[in-house]
Amino acid sequence: MIRVESLHKEFRVYRHHRGGWGALRNLLTRDYRIVRAVDGVSFNVARGELIGYLGPNGAGKSTTIKMLTGILVPTSGEATVDRRVPWEERTEHARRIGVVFGQRTNLWWDLPVIESLDLLRHIYRVPADRYQRNLHLFEEMLEMGPFLYTPVRSLSLGQRMRSDLAAALLHDPPLLFLDEPTIGLDVVAKERIRQFIRSMNRERGTTVILTTHDLGDVEKLCERIIMIDHGHVVFDGALAALRDRFGGGRVLVVDFAEAPDEVNLPGAELVRQEANRAWLRIDRSASMSAGGRVAEIIPELFRRYRVHDLSVQEPEIEEIVRRIYEGNLLWGESAADLPANDE
Repeated sequence: MIRVESLHKEFRVYRHHRGGWGALRNLLTRDYRIVRAVDGVSFNVARGELIGYLGPNGAGKSTTIKMLTGILVPTSGEATVDRRVPWEERTEHARRIGVVFGQRTNLWWDLPVIESLDLLRHIYRVPADRYQRNLHLFEEMLEMGPFLYTPVRSLSLGQRMRSDLAAALLHDPPLLFLDEPTIGLDVVAKERIRQFIRSMNRERGTTVILTTHDLGDVEKLCERIIMIDHGHVVFDGALAALRDRFGGGRVLVVDFAEAPDEVNLPGAELVRQEANRAWLRIDRSASMSAGGRVAEIIPELFRRYRVHDLSVQEPEIEEIVRRIYEGNLLWGESAADLPANDE
């Protein structure tokens, strides 16, 4: 569905001089510096994938998406989306994609939602029967009935996002770009939108590229993530592989029947102990497999101690991502040194 090869995008940022001669220098010299927003990005996306495209502010996420949607022309490199070059075949490309930008709307501000959708039906030349079928489905799945005839300007943020999702998928595009679709929403609205995205991906086979700062979206929706920083891809692989590689292992939280004098368990490191509760980290080599040595350590734990309860904690994805972007990985690598895959 998507092929990206060594994609670059540079911007000229003009310098503004101040002082007595500043205005004249701005007019005559037009000094500028080059900013590389995207610097050699490469990846492939298969049909039907739902991918999280992650990065801190200024990493190059939105610039990449704008090139793949045809809004921006790259400085160099290649990209095809559904076998088309987005910035060369913009009209046909626009008919084959759906786009939702969390901070903007594709709807007409002063019109009721239903009239915006009807206008989009004509713009995309959606057959009447298909339009009615999709409208009914989206109204039911996104619970749009109570605000379908409300002007867009009067909608809450959650209602507007649901309306924008319906508008983006009205013409059955095979590819959907989502930029911060749950930004600013409460937990109920987030979950409704996540369920809808998951349903469109699984039931219709819609390929989805999701950019977000909400890692809850990523954990609930994405099996694969691409991480970008300073214009470079720093990780491309399964979410589980990211946890295994950078998570630092699983943690056993053990509640003992009575506080032991010492907690000593082969293959587990005591992180801390508070009265009857202890936190034990299973080393990284043990956490690399599905059960790993966790399955071996738990029986040994019960042989040595009287255990009241225990739980296994996976490393928090948010903490892992934060460490990667801070260049503070668990075994001393910096983000710039990471390979762009999970091999």
